[in-house]
Amino acid sequence: MVTRLSDRIAGEQAALRRVATLVARAAPPEEVFAAVAEEAGRLLGAHHAWMTRYEPDGAARLVATWSSTGAAVPAGTRLSPGGRNVYTLVFQTGRPARIDSSTDAPGAVADLAREFGYGVAVGVPVSVEGRLWGVMIVASSQGEQLPADSEAWLAGFTELVATAIANSQARVELRWFAGEQAALRRVATLVARAAPPEAVFAAVAEEAGRLLGAHHAWMTRYEPDGAARLVATWSSTGAAVPAGTRLSPGGRNVYTLVFQTGRPARIDSSTDAPGPDCEVASELGVRTAVGVPVSVAGRLWGVMVVSSTQEEPLPAGTEARLSGFTELAATAIANAEAHAELAASRARIVATADATRRRIERDLHDGAQQHLVSLTLQLRAVRPAAPSGVGELVRQLDEVATGLVEVLEELREIARGLHPTILAECGLRSALKALADRSAVPVRLDARVEGRLAEPVETAAYYVVAEALTNAAKHAHATAAEVQVAAGEGVLHVRVRDDGCGGADVTRGSGLTGLKDRVEALGGRLALHSPPGEGTTLQVQLPVEQASPTAAGAAGPGAANSAQVVQPWSRSLKL
Repeated sequence: MVTRLSDRIAGEQAALRRVATLVARAAPPEEVFAAVAEEAGRLLGAHHAWMTRYEPDGAARLVATWSSTGAAVPAGTRLSPGGRNVYTLVFQTGRPARIDSSTDAPGAVADLAREFGYGVAVGVPVSVEGRLWGVMIVASSQGEQLPADSEAWLAGFTELVATAIANSQARVELRWFAGEQAALRRVATLVARAAPPEAVFAAVAEEAGRLLGAHHAWMTRYEPDGAARLVATWSSTGAAVPAGTRLSPGGRNVYTLVFQTGRPARIDSSTDAPGPDCEVASELGVRTAVGVPVSVAGRLWGVMVVSSTQEEPLPAGTEARLSGFTELAATAIANAEAHAELAASRARIVATADATRRRIERDLHDGAQQHLVSLTLQLRAVRPAAPSGVGELVRQLDEVATGLVEVLEELREIARGLHPTILAECGLRSALKALADRSAVPVRLDARVEGRLAEPVETAAYYVVAEALTNAAKHAHATAAEVQVAAGEGVLHVRVRDDGCGGADVTRGSGLTGLKDRVEALGGRLALHSPPGEGTTLQVQLPVEQASPTAAGAAGPGAANSAQVVQPWSRSLKL
């Protein structure tokens, strides 16, 4: 007997050593489970051995099976909870359990026992980090016995199994963490580069869907009535709901739950629930979904949703993992809204300044200029009535009249600089022609603009040309200049080039800085090329469909940047 016990201990140590070697080599858990089932079954002289994992409801999923008879229950089999069997007893008590016979008990496990002829069964819990993970079971054939101390012998194997599971989970968590950080970093890079919100939304949907192993992912924005408008979609199945789809409020779905509570929501079966988005879920075969709110500046903006077509619920930590993505999406939205508000504010400032200039111009024309004209006419009317012998007085009156005329011309020039009347009355082409005619530098004008454009656009284009021609004469000492203006495909192009000394710089606080601010406030772009000694080229693109400041402020993120980006003209200028 001592010899048999010694042989058994030696066999146990050899079996444990073989399993421990697999654990130390970080073998896949499935390989460890299969080895444990076989080693334990052979060591205890059992005919069947199983490694099972518990599901939340107490059901047991077989992850490894072994049989000396060749008739084994397939791995992956799910054993429903309940009934008199070691699976249920271990789940209920968290302690080892033994049943001498289950063939006369009701339930699915008893049916398997009768089918495969099981006799005595012993189960030992597998606990990982203090949590019941599964159960290790060995069973004899009907009429056969198992050693009385089988529970104790199995304990060594379950400890190794627990170590393998913990190590595997740690490796999985590490890979998860690395993958999560890489995904978040890619999205954060887009946010830092001020990518359009649509690009960020699409990246968030794809990165979150791939990371969580979901089949579908959606970013949606709430409308006032609680409806959800899809702003980005991703699918690993190729059957994605189109962006722009509107899901009406109501029904049992994560969109409505998040809207009602402002908190994450989870639905583990949505195909049998009413509601329009559940019809979409049914079409896509979605069974489980998790939604996490997207909040911007303390207000609920939308919801990020991932879903799966499998029956198993999405992992318990899905909500927490999604939160990192929703925070980045919220940052992108807040940045876009702030940019839109800034652009709208700048547009309002420009519009207000232009309105003030027009008012001053009108006041000068209708007030001071008319008064000066009246005084000049009065002087000229008085002059013939002067008596003879007062030649000096007549001369002085003539000087005063001449001075009034000069002041009048100066005021007219100032008024023209404030806001040219011809621009308001006749449009951009006529105003540019008048500007070219008055230029101190000969100008070749090519203005291809039909009809009237929005007033802010015409005003900006006029001042761009005016400033460029003034700089060409005053600072660049140019001998010729060319102005090209054309409207097409929703964009007004303005190009001014001179043959002066170059060296102009927008950053030096010159009038070009003000032009750049004005152009960008309207959603346009200004580019300057002015190498020393090679002349200066100023190019501007302005969106032709320019909204009013009020409309621009209400248009939402990205509205101020709706101008189409057009490549600069490539036609060379020959002077």
